[in-house]
Amino acid sequence: MTKHWVAPRFGGSEVLEFVETDVPAPGRGEVTITVRAAGMNPADTKHTRQGDPDDLPIPVGYEVAGVIEALGPDTTIASGGGAVGDEVLAFRVNGGWAERMTVPAADVFAKPATLGFAEAANLLLAATTAADMIRVSRASGGDTVLVHGAAGAVGVSLLQQLRLLGARVIGTASERNADTVADFGGEWIAYGDGLEHRVRALAGDGDGDRIDVALDCVGTDEAVDVSLALVADRSRIVTIAAFARAAEAGFPAVGGAQAASKAFRDSVRQRLIDLAGAGDLVVPVARTFPLAEARAAAELLESGHPGGKLALLP
Repeated sequence: MTKHWVAPRFGGSEVLEFVETDVPAPGRGEVTITVRAAGMNPADTKHTRQGDPDDLPIPVGYEVAGVIEALGPDTTIASGGGAVGDEVLAFRVNGGWAERMTVPAADVFAKPATLGFAEAANLLLAATTAADMIRVSRASGGDTVLVHGAAGAVGVSLLQQLRLLGARVIGTASERNADTVADFGGEWIAYGDGLEHRVRALAGDGDGDRIDVALDCVGTDEAVDVSLALVADRSRIVTIAAFARAAEAGFPAVGGAQAASKAFRDSVRQRLIDLAGAGDLVVPVARTFPLAEARAAAELLESGHPGGKLALLP
């Protein structure tokens, strides 16, 4: 037996319960992991708020890092090899807020020695989302890119991945997060009244033509309106939050449940792990919580001001 967090009914952090569950022995193509850290993402409790009642109770959490406890027969992890005692990370999994879990070996990768468990457990959801936004927008070296919500988890990953491409990045964030944007390679700009004018001035072109791409991580009307005003080619405006506005205005909205996005995100996991292992993709962890205190951690995450990534430690 082990314990994990579930949502027995639809709702946010207030409905979560820490309950006992069985961990099945790994079959062929499966791995049992002793979890050392579980990543936390806004999607964790977003996806417990509604859905098919037949899916209840919903296990919570999509990414973990830990140690291989057991492997199924003739099983190799996604990065190759794999043995009991190896340190690994896994994404995307179902129910990562747990002490132990059995998962598909295809979702398990060797953890770089340079990454701590809390960092490794928070790497891939944000990083694959950012990589997907870059893919869809066709952002490349020489582009000037506007990132809305640049100090959030996906925004910070975007700043770093775009910097590696050679793009210039202007990132919106609150004043208290200005240093975060700068630290990860962006040019900070405050959101709020007059944002379009300030971006035009910073970009150095009164017509706004030097903003080639806009990547929206927040979904506000301001982010969408400014993006539409500044980017001539709407196919290069990409959101992960403003799905209704995207449908109305005719620009892409991407999500991990979309077949093309899921396939792409899965395909880039190893590349992103390698970047993180080399120190080129940093995961800033603000705070850790004991696994038993996941509800309090989720409340902080839902507040929208965690100050960085959060991790749960069994």
